[in-house]
Amino acid sequence: MTSLLSRIDRPQDLHALSEDELQTVAQEVRELLIDTVGEIGGHFGANLGTCEIAVALHSLMDSPRDKVLWDVGHQAYPHKILTGRRDQLPTIRQYGGLAPFCARFESEHDIMGAGHASTSIGYAVGIKEAMLRGATEDGKVVAVIGDGSMTGGVAFEAVSQAGGLGTPIVVILNDNGMSISPNVGALSRYMNRVRLDPGLWEAREGVEEKLTKLPAGIGAAFERLGPRFKESVKAFWAPGLWWEELDWAYLGVIDGHDVRAMRRALKTAFEAERPVVIHCATVKGKGFAPAEDGGLEGMEKWHAAKPKSISQRMPAPSRPSSTPAPPQYTTVFGEALVRECERDERVIGITAAMNSGTGLSILQKAMPDRYFDVGIAEQQAVLFAAGAALSGMRPVAAIYSTFLQRAFDQIVHDVCLQKLPVTFCMDRSGLVGDDGPTHHGVFDIAYLRPLPNMTLMAPRDEAMLVHMLHTALQIDGPAALRYPRGAGVGVELPSAPELIPVGTGEILREGERVALVGYGTGVGKALGAADLLAERGMDVTVADARFCKPLDKLLLASLAADHDLLVTVEEGVLQGGFGTAVWESFADEGAVAPRILRVGLPDAYVTHGAPALLHEEVGFTAEAIAARVEAAVLDRLGV
Repeated sequence: MTSLLSRIDRPQDLHALSEDELQTVAQEVRELLIDTVGEIGGHFGANLGTCEIAVALHSLMDSPRDKVLWDVGHQAYPHKILTGRRDQLPTIRQYGGLAPFCARFESEHDIMGAGHASTSIGYAVGIKEAMLRGATEDGKVVAVIGDGSMTGGVAFEAVSQAGGLGTPIVVILNDNGMSISPNVGALSRYMNRVRLDPGLWEAREGVEEKLTKLPAGIGAAFERLGPRFKESVKAFWAPGLWWEELDWAYLGVIDGHDVRAMRRALKTAFEAERPVVIHCATVKGKGFAPAEDGGLEGMEKWHAAKPKSISQRMPAPSRPSSTPAPPQYTTVFGEALVRECERDERVIGITAAMNSGTGLSILQKAMPDRYFDVGIAEQQAVLFAAGAALSGMRPVAAIYSTFLQRAFDQIVHDVCLQKLPVTFCMDRSGLVGDDGPTHHGVFDIAYLRPLPNMTLMAPRDEAMLVHMLHTALQIDGPAALRYPRGAGVGVELPSAPELIPVGTGEILREGERVALVGYGTGVGKALGAADLLAERGMDVTVADARFCKPLDKLLLASLAADHDLLVTVEEGVLQGGFGTAVWESFADEGAVAPRILRVGLPDAYVTHGAPALLHEEVGFTAEAIAARVEAAVLDRLGV
């Protein structure tokens, strides 16, 4: 541990340091991040870009009385280091360790807990207005938001409210031209023009002074023409007019890696007593040459670092595996979508700023005219899909399960109500692991199942994913399929997709007395439990439901008639989930309900950690399912 950073145990320890020392602390934070995250893995590039911002903020603020809000939170590792968690950094994203994003339960300095983008300004307005009304002690409120997050509609809604109220908050617009992938859209082009023109850096501060010093009376004439004319002339040269029209003061563009410049801008903003945005330019991956020198591709690659991916502050040599791993579900989906686009000119792919994460980067490269990225704006992704469907297209909206929640009203009102043929492909369903509760995709079954006209399905393996995507694109209405993060199970991929009869399941293993009905990844768990039960002398039936809506009621009725116990297995919350659907189907038919045991995820937010550890914690393992089945059978026998 280098000397200065080792003395920073709380943010107030920065207050007595000189600006040169603060600049050194920021660099020491960066070096600690490279060494630690390169070893354990985690969010990387964005954090290297916010070291000076975090140091400048905490050197002038008194946290937690003063509030610093980090949008998403994947850029808040420097903040964690400076707020008493430096020595815990090696545990970040590990089971039982530091949370991957800001978390209120973890530290009083984490003012809000969030892992989704574009929310920090809205939080800031609410917090400051509560302060002004005496609900809590007054203090400074700063929201740090990336330019990628500014593409989200809720950020604009908060900017509008704060400007209307005159709420005295400060927004640091951390502009690096990237979210996870390169930013898109007109807002990104505007940011690029401002950021990349050196003549506009800190232009707002100097234009008026220079105009008044023009020779031969021109400057005096400029003064006499009054403030309205002066502002229009300044706007011709300087950026920020959009903010100022919404009654925000604009400071920028500031070098976000210059602690002295950031502190000067912050002092000015705090004195303004009105909404102020500080537009600062940073480099994602600052201080790590492969990210800095690799352009947009390098910054995208190093958004996150894999464990042991860095050695001596350079990329570690790759170690080829002796046995090839099964393909990732994401890759299988992306390649299958390209083939669907080749078969049907109406098919298009839509992402909300997650082109590589969803596999749509494969479509972008192969058929760029059939690929659309709307930015971090899931609501617009679904509305765009609805509009395309109204005009005869077959849009595929590839959005993580946890992010699709943000567009729920558009799914209900704009897609399902009108029975539009939009296909939702939900990557990262189930417990995704190290990113934790903000990113677990555990609610989609429950929030999509009640919607009229919706078809829900989930593949048990990567081959079934190919068949289900093909099937969904033939349905005359909305359809959604969920699949997990990570590698497939290793089955052979089909040479051509097949249509699956909608609402039909499949028996995979014949047994007696007990029937396990899996949905999606629940099928693999059910088969594993069946193997364990067979070793203990109990042969059970295993079925793949394939569809949650509509259910295969004939299959369920047959299983209920031939078995004493029906066990449903799903990697989603039990409330309103697949098992509940099965339970309800028997009641709705007026049939005698069989004895049903539901296996799924608890009514709780599950922590972060490796999926295997999380599955063990919540009882979603083959061993736990087998034990519950044995207990239920023994209970039935009165043993």
